[in-house]
Amino acid sequence: MTRKTLTLFDPALWRPALIGALRKLDPRAQIRNPVMFVVYVGSAFTTALWFARPEGFTLAVALWLWFTVLFANFAEALAEGRSQAQAASLRGLKRKTWAKKLDGAFKAGTPRSAMRWLPIEADSLRKGDVVLIEAGDTVPADGEVTDGVASVDESAITGESAPVIRESGGDFSAVTGGTRVLSDAVVVRVSTNPGETFVDRMIAMVENARRQRTPNEIALTILLVALTLVFLGVVVTLLPFSTFSAQASGGAGQPVGLVVLVALLVCLIPTTIAGLLSAIGVAGMSRLMQANVIATSGRAVEAAGDVDVLLLDKTGTITLGNRQAAAFLPAPGASEGALADAAQLASLADETPEGRSIAVLAKQRHGLRERELQSMGAHFVSFSAQTRMSGVDLADGRQIRKGAADAIRRHVESLGGAWSAPVQALVDDVARRGSTPLVVAEGARALGVVELKDIVKGGLKERFAELRRMGIQTVMVTGDNRLTAAAIAAEAGVDDFLAEATPEAKLALIREHQARGRLVAMTGDGTNDAPALAQADVAVAMNTGTQAAKEAGNMVDLDSNPTKLIEIVETGKRLLMTRGALTTFSIANDVAKYFAIVPAAFVTTYPQLQALNVMQLASPTSAIVSAVVFNALVIVALIPVALKGVPYRAVGAASLLRRNLAVYGLGGVVVPFIGIKAIDLLIAGLGLA
Repeated sequence: MTRKTLTLFDPALWRPALIGALRKLDPRAQIRNPVMFVVYVGSAFTTALWFARPEGFTLAVALWLWFTVLFANFAEALAEGRSQAQAASLRGLKRKTWAKKLDGAFKAGTPRSAMRWLPIEADSLRKGDVVLIEAGDTVPADGEVTDGVASVDESAITGESAPVIRESGGDFSAVTGGTRVLSDAVVVRVSTNPGETFVDRMIAMVENARRQRTPNEIALTILLVALTLVFLGVVVTLLPFSTFSAQASGGAGQPVGLVVLVALLVCLIPTTIAGLLSAIGVAGMSRLMQANVIATSGRAVEAAGDVDVLLLDKTGTITLGNRQAAAFLPAPGASEGALADAAQLASLADETPEGRSIAVLAKQRHGLRERELQSMGAHFVSFSAQTRMSGVDLADGRQIRKGAADAIRRHVESLGGAWSAPVQALVDDVARRGSTPLVVAEGARALGVVELKDIVKGGLKERFAELRRMGIQTVMVTGDNRLTAAAIAAEAGVDDFLAEATPEAKLALIREHQARGRLVAMTGDGTNDAPALAQADVAVAMNTGTQAAKEAGNMVDLDSNPTKLIEIVETGKRLLMTRGALTTFSIANDVAKYFAIVPAAFVTTYPQLQALNVMQLASPTSAIVSAVVFNALVIVALIPVALKGVPYRAVGAASLLRRNLAVYGLGGVVVPFIGIKAIDLLIAGLGLA
């Protein structure tokens, strides 16, 4: 199942938005936007003046002031409607589901036939409950697989039709409520209470249009309010000045009317950006949702646009992540066949892609077939993050280990062996080529090196160059040694790298950059990534990752694509560019409107101002109405820009500033002259001037 993306012109989107625009006329909703609240009060005031003294001019101004408020409401309601449509598709996942709750005595490894369970409604499950989920069952709640392995259909969440594997242990043990098990069976420990599931949080995130305002948005709002207060003070003082001037002229001039002053105020204050500001923020979160990324707050989206440093995991992000054994490089005194045999024996219980590729390469190169050693008394040693090696203890007393060079070196030396320079040379040569060296040892003797190769993804070098032009530093994070990390970093084109990374090292690196005043973004999927995700300014957790990672991040990528971080940064940049561009247009727009409305407003008091009618408008009333109409229509014209965003270009800040000033600054000055003059000609042509 895929989520439907509604276009701006879809009736299913704009019809509810029209109703929402009317509902937002509630004063309690309007007061949240101080600038538009001034327009709201002005609309009510001119309407009252029309009831007191019905005139066509007063009615025209009142109607178009109300349209200005409605158009601003419509922009926000349209943005909210897109989010609500996305939430509705997610809400379809919330249906009544039954679960098979196991009793508290369950132990891992219990045969399915021996499991005892009771049917229970999914909404009754609590954190810590254990459930059995078999083929065809819907996952009743978020949780961690504690036993078994199964194929899971997550298309309802991610939109991807290909099933994924979920198994106990590791970073692919998390399951999401609402997904469906296709084959086999798993035992899951519930990790959330009702109402706190991932789907519940997703729905709340995309539904919550009244999101917290970001610092930049708050600062811009304060600026807009300050400008509004300044113009309000100016307009209020103009009435007594106009009255005094009219009296001093001995009746030659007339005081300016209240309706004209209200129209003047509305055209002077920054209504364009004020009416679109909320829609821009909501649309930014909506665009991320369309990219299958859930942002927990607008603050995180905006922070993505200000990011200075990107921390990117090597495996699966910069490289394809499927390292394969490419060569056996024996140490002096050892044959390639002996090395291959030992490496295969140490890999028989290794179910990782690397372990399987070693067994396959040994079979292809030397005809060695896999053997069943468990029944012969062999003991397999599993890999651990502490030892960084794995292997097998054979019944004949041989101890075979494979792992990172430094780990095998410590192992060899702990058994009284010596680490030879030729083995170190093999390790260094493999690392310089950008491959991963895996050392194999039998007892206290290193037999040689297995070379594992990974491939840098195509096109990343060009994308990193774009980020560099934007002033963003890219840092590759990897558990490889420094030589391997340096080779891959050079091939990929990243600016820096962190080798032999541990959770503590990642956390320290993020704090170091933040101490320099930089904003840091990173991705992660494992529990060991949670501390760094919690520290990062923009933290993107993979949906396939652990619950701890998802809770620590402020975004969740439903596609679990680590390279999505680059797109998230671009989306954040696009949000900031859109806000900046429309603010530039709005201010320039207001400057241009002064030439239309100021002379028209005061020409009755100061006839000499007729010389400033550079646009040659038909009459003072036509000029005022034209300016008010244009002030309303420009909001409608800019709604698509606010919702779609200004096209993103990977250029520096100075180039962006010049482009915005040229396009939106100059455009904001020119467009009102054209628009107001066209409306004036229409009014005059209809004989309404």
